[in-house]
Amino acid sequence: MTTRVLTGITTSGTPHLGNYVGAIRPALQASLRPGIESFYFLADLHSLIKAQDPARTQRSTLEIAASWLAAGLDPSKVWFYRQSDVPETNELTWFLTCVAGKGILNRAHAYKAAVDKNRADGEDDDAGISAGLFMYPVLMAADILLFNAQQVPVGRDQIQHIEMARDFGQRFNHVYGRDYFTLPEALIDENVATLPGLDGRKMSKSYDNTIPLFAPREELKKRVFSIVTDSRAPGAPKDTEGSALFQLYQAFASAEETAAFAQAFAGGIGWGEAKQQLFARIDAEIAPMRERYEALMARPGDIEAILRDNAQRLRARYATPFLAELRHAVGLRDLSLREQAAPNANAATRAREEALSLVFKGPYPDKANGTWLFRVEDAHSKETLLHSIALPAREAIGGIFKRLRQGQLNHDFRLELRPGSAGNESQEIVLLDGDQIVCYGQGFHDEVEVVKAKDLLHAALLRLAE
Repeated sequence: MTTRVLTGITTSGTPHLGNYVGAIRPALQASLRPGIESFYFLADLHSLIKAQDPARTQRSTLEIAASWLAAGLDPSKVWFYRQSDVPETNELTWFLTCVAGKGILNRAHAYKAAVDKNRADGEDDDAGISAGLFMYPVLMAADILLFNAQQVPVGRDQIQHIEMARDFGQRFNHVYGRDYFTLPEALIDENVATLPGLDGRKMSKSYDNTIPLFAPREELKKRVFSIVTDSRAPGAPKDTEGSALFQLYQAFASAEETAAFAQAFAGGIGWGEAKQQLFARIDAEIAPMRERYEALMARPGDIEAILRDNAQRLRARYATPFLAELRHAVGLRDLSLREQAAPNANAATRAREEALSLVFKGPYPDKANGTWLFRVEDAHSKETLLHSIALPAREAIGGIFKRLRQGQLNHDFRLELRPGSAGNESQEIVLLDGDQIVCYGQGFHDEVEVVKAKDLLHAALLRLAE
């Protein structure tokens, strides 16, 4: 089973060591797990809510993209794209806006905090609050639902936004009579590392206590040596508990190195020597990435090409076909085609959905080629709805049957429309397992009929798991 995990990357400010240890490094490690399809997007549209300096927006987006690539993100193995390069997100935002409850948006933490501050200051509730801040959760929901992400890594302060995305997706599914959207789950890492800054407080741009991730070597050394320590002299034992210097070292060192450093603290290591060891440890991990970062920053056209290529492929694979399906669902259709009622408003359509039940036929051998085939039939009419490609082993067919009955539609499997072999603008239904077409279905020349047939087949496949 493949799980889609979507991570939004803020594009404001220069990344620092805290961003790397708390977000970049663990996200890249998680993307290497088997069975994960990772989506990483640069949230440049979200950044416009606060940042209204165009040059800074452009520069920050470049720096953040270069940082993730330099840290090891492989754009050939994950989806890495810029939010603004996927216009389908904006159209979906409007679809969701039309079903989102204003009362829910009124309770969004960021908006509510801004209103509370205005009230405390004796201002009008909405003084200085943009519609962008108010609508932020809808755009975030569109980011997630457009790709039917199943998991979204967030901090505890962002859980509410995932709950809102679920609510908006559920409302849309209910209004338009089908489970178009997978409802996402918040992925909370209880062990997210937070690094102390130069003054011992949490490393944050707000406190001006950060160590830039790719600061030049000499600047890195200068920053490390400016970390605040107590007045204990060399030879005096030092506590690791509460020591910003020790916590920083621990974030970059192995367990053995950390134990040795703790022993050095107990033995009275001087602060100067401790800072030198910390600098050396951080630089050992960062230096190769710094070199890649500087090379990338010198070639912004390469970064632009990576982002555009990923967005183009992602749109073709997921966003454009899915948005076309959603446009049809809400009634934004070719006016020359005959009218089709909304599924939830048409009892006859629902009855037909309930009437369609499926039966698997096979495996049966194709002796001429030494392969195996199967088909999916309408249990009542015996009409073949899907016929498989040739598969090398009969066990593979049993595995497909089993996974579909376990409810893997919308996870491993999905139905799509593809140009048909009959030409003349025909379309046919295909069943995919990941990237691989495993079954071909009927071909249609009528846009309404092909979507209707796909919806019926989708509903019937879902019922296999009930």
